[in-house]
Amino acid sequence: MLAQIWQDSLTVFWGEWLDLRVRLPQVFASGLVSPLIYILAFGFGVGSSLTTPPIGSSYLEFILPGMVALSSMIISFAGTTFSICGDRLFNKTFEELLLAPVHPLGVYLGKVMAGVVRGLLTASAIILISILFTGRWQGFLHPLFLGMVLLNSLVFAGLGVIVGLSVASLETVGLYNNFLIVPMSFLGGTFFDPATVPPLLKVIVYLIPLTYASIGLRASALGGEFPWYAPLVLLIIASILAGIGAYQFSHQQD
Repeated sequence: MLAQIWQDSLTVFWGEWLDLRVRLPQVFASGLVSPLIYILAFGFGVGSSLTTPPIGSSYLEFILPGMVALSSMIISFAGTTFSICGDRLFNKTFEELLLAPVHPLGVYLGKVMAGVVRGLLTASAIILISILFTGRWQGFLHPLFLGMVLLNSLVFAGLGVIVGLSVASLETVGLYNNFLIVPMSFLGGTFFDPATVPPLLKVIVYLIPLTYASIGLRASALGGEFPWYAPLVLLIIASILAGIGAYQFSHQQD
């Protein structure tokens, strides 16, 4: 059974990859705009007037791991959501996938794998920028750092699949982006240390998956004790999303 699910997921992923490979430059660049603006505005602008953060020698160093988390979140979610919405609402080819003799979990994993590739492509550009700015290539290329990027992309690609299967129009996708992704971008520990916020806000901050990615990436890139609970939380969330996504695929009617 597991071998068949894996084979089905690779089949679905290959179909996604054939479409994705012709748009690699666009995918590579699409998630760079917001993080680069944040780096310039906060890292060089606001950061120049701030004191030394708890981790790193400057505020720019402090936010760069968060920007890697942010870029992988944005493109993994948006790319996966719009890919599914395009097939469902415009191309009208999604029914063919539902009728194919593939396991629902295999379909989910194939779509998520494509979203993860999108997220890793964009995150790799921010990682390169981070290395150029800080010189900490050992931290930004550490296996723990790369593993956290992978888990973060896995979570938000899974969320993108679920949203893509649920919405009835692109306007609804915009609502999810405005009320879910944008708040997480600012409250997910990308610009501040979650441990320093007031207790009430801390409850909200630690309910956001991006928070665990940010603190894990920051610890592995800049030093400090690595929070081993962070990858565990992301893995649990990814597993829950996989169950929900597989259920949706098995009951989807378009």
